[in-house]
Amino acid sequence: MLARSISKNSFILALFALATAGTLAWIHSSTADRIAEQEKRAAEKALLEIVSADRFDNDLLNSTWQIPAAQQAELHLKNESKVHIATKAGNAVAFIFPAVAPDGYSGDIKLLVGVNSDGSISGVRVVSHKETPGLGDKADLKKSDWILSFNGKSLFKPALERWFVKKDGGDFDQFTGATITPRAIVKQTKEVLEFYHKHKQEILDSLNTLEAESNEGQHQ
Repeated sequence: MLARSISKNSFILALFALATAGTLAWIHSSTADRIAEQEKRAAEKALLEIVSADRFDNDLLNSTWQIPAAQQAELHLKNESKVHIATKAGNAVAFIFPAVAPDGYSGDIKLLVGVNSDGSISGVRVVSHKETPGLGDKADLKKSDWILSFNGKSLFKPALERWFVKKDGGDFDQFTGATITPRAIVKQTKEVLEFYHKHKQEILDSLNTLEAESNEGQHQ
């Protein structure tokens, strides 16, 4: 009798678990495309916030450098991603890097980091996050202007050893009651600047190739 009862309850629990798993899988699959589209639109909007339209005369959305697979991990990227290159009269003026700060309070924080050709930051934007409302979400420009504090900074301003939040002895403010989120973004932004200095020539070489291909196409 007892064995039959246990078996019946186990069967009911198994059915419940399968139904729950199926529901979660359906919700994930039905919303994944919508979330991806929203992230794409946010990224496109952020591109133009980071580099104003008067600074470039090329097709910013389509002038890109494909980040080699071997280098994606340097920016904590999990999928194929591109650097957008802003040019004026054929000269590169800024580069916009995708990056992920993996150590946010609630996981990944997706970023776009704009770097001027002189190595200074033209702007940083949070594209998506799951940080705590009212605390970590202050990294979002819609919640506070903290993210604008990166504008004009470089690996030399402040000095490299000052690229931390103030609680850790650095120059960057943290949020009241939330240190983990700004700490993660400061760390990743510095790593983007280091990536830029390391791969700048490689990116510029790709730009020359793009221009050569474009000129060749115009003469055909």
